[in-house]
Amino acid sequence: MLRISVVDFLNARPLTWGLLQDPPPGVAVSRDLPSVCAAKLASGEVDVGLIPSIEYQRIPGLKIVPGLGIAASSEVRSVLLVSDVSREKIGSVALDPASRTSAALTRILLKRVYAVNPQYLDGKAKADARLIIGDPALKTRLNGHVVLDLAAEWRAFSGHPFVFAFWAVRENSVSPDIAGILRRSHAVGVHQFDRLVREESAGSGLSEPVVEDYLKHALHFELDSGDLEGLALFYRLAAEDGLISGARPLRYL
Repeated sequence: MLRISVVDFLNARPLTWGLLQDPPPGVAVSRDLPSVCAAKLASGEVDVGLIPSIEYQRIPGLKIVPGLGIAASSEVRSVLLVSDVSREKIGSVALDPASRTSAALTRILLKRVYAVNPQYLDGKAKADARLIIGDPALKTRLNGHVVLDLAAEWRAFSGHPFVFAFWAVRENSVSPDIAGILRRSHAVGVHQFDRLVREESAGSGLSEPVVEDYLKHALHFELDSGDLEGLALFYRLAAEDGLISGARPLRYL
């Protein structure tokens, strides 16, 4: 049995649609938060995970499936730092416990763009600003707050897109066609996109135009050299800031 953990957010649906609608024989799929997906892959509870990109540097013995991931060229709308004070006055940040990559990105941008070094707290703590990711970010009320879209901030800072997540595989996994299974899942999502939009709209409470626009224009799922350049820079800065022990190169399945 090939065990696969998928992120149970709207932003992952074009990659996971085929697995969720019609998983191949011999494949078991679990729906998880991004942090749980990473934890399951690290512990060996699953063989494959759609993991936060930072976790590749923290979990030994992984390979990634080339060409597939969750990335944003600029404004993403679902990774937000929502503040009650101006950017330069942020003294504390409550981090979403589901997040790993976005938490690291928050620290990098606040330090390097706004020259602030706030206290980072548990997601339930009272703070000047809070990190909100995924479906909750798409639904949160933003009136009266200072809002930083972290993908747009990264683009302005670095000139690159930002890669939030990708498929990673434990190197001792023995299934011969993992990459093929994952690529077919994405192909089904592309082919059934209209149905995906209808069903996700009904399930999420977001309108069909919002779901379609978000998945078509805020995100992309096929990674190119520009995405990988941005990812390499993110890893280098994370290592410089002590968020990871080092920036090892990507190893492909």
